[in-house]
Amino acid sequence: MRIAFNAWFWDQPETGSGQYARCLVEFLTRLDPSLDIVLLRPQRKGNLYKVIFEQVIFPRLARQVGADVAHVPYWAPPMASPVPTVVTIHDIIPLRLRAYRGGPLVRLYTALVSATSPGAVMVLTDSEASRQDVLVSLGVPPGRVRVIPLAVGAHFCPDPEPGDDAVRARYGLPHRYVLYLGGFDVRKNVATALRAYAWVGPVLGDECPLVLAGRLPVKDTSFAPDPRRQAREAGLQPGWVRWIGPVSEADKPAIYRSAAAFIFPSRYEGFGLPVLEAMACGVPVVASDTSSIPEVVGAAGILLPPDDAEGMAGALLQLLQDAAFHAEMRRRALAQAGRFSWEQTARRTLEAYQEALV
Repeated sequence: MRIAFNAWFWDQPETGSGQYARCLVEFLTRLDPSLDIVLLRPQRKGNLYKVIFEQVIFPRLARQVGADVAHVPYWAPPMASPVPTVVTIHDIIPLRLRAYRGGPLVRLYTALVSATSPGAVMVLTDSEASRQDVLVSLGVPPGRVRVIPLAVGAHFCPDPEPGDDAVRARYGLPHRYVLYLGGFDVRKNVATALRAYAWVGPVLGDECPLVLAGRLPVKDTSFAPDPRRQAREAGLQPGWVRWIGPVSEADKPAIYRSAAAFIFPSRYEGFGLPVLEAMACGVPVVASDTSSIPEVVGAAGILLPPDDAEGMAGALLQLLQDAAFHAEMRRRALAQAGRFSWEQTARRTLEAYQEALV
């Protein structure tokens, strides 16, 4: 079988779409070495060229290379394709959340890919929550939407590595800490994590601060509120919270596995990869009970409403003070993370390709 693979994000491995594309192709070729995956890569970048590549150049090249199936591994299926097309829709955030709809050009692009999605032979999505969003908002027939969860690499593991101490030193990490790693846009709801530390701080804040990892907003806006201001408004003492800025992909496993707990109060996720990364490193999770997050966490973490800062604080304090409870949640986290694998993701994707040919 020959697969024409849209490789727009191939050279952007720091993005979620880039990581997904690279990992999926790697494990598909491991699963079936006879599979012929042709990467169709853009010749240049730019917003207008991106639309032309997705809608015109990619389907034309898919036909020229004699592909049996074309796969667009992000939300951008062509309106017309001479080759049966599979598209992966990780989420439909611009349709679900008003703050993410952007300006006129972004809304026009969203309208375009929304209109073209029902034309895909098969739609792959990361969670049942996202599947329901696709069915309700895009009008794709239920029989053509498949849930195929994501996974994390083998380097996300609980076993310490020789370089872990150097990573901790490079970021100035304390001996013990609660971690948040992710974005600071409004749906990530970092304010709840900070408000939780208004309760945790007086008890354990000095010996186990909240560490926030990620690129801080350049400006304090309603879309990307500055968490430093939010920390002040929550009454947090300076020693209770630390900002370590963006971290490299290579350093993430060490930063996760050195944490005592991971907090993730996001209001909406198509999957919630940071939660799975933390669990794979043996870190107990306190997270919101919304969208796809319960599917990823299962019974392996503590799930609460996204605005329940007091409840999340209580969960963190129990994890930090009750060694037996922490050990049990660590065991559950590792067991749950073990249910996800790139081998399984690749196998189910290959099955979707085969269905697309029928």
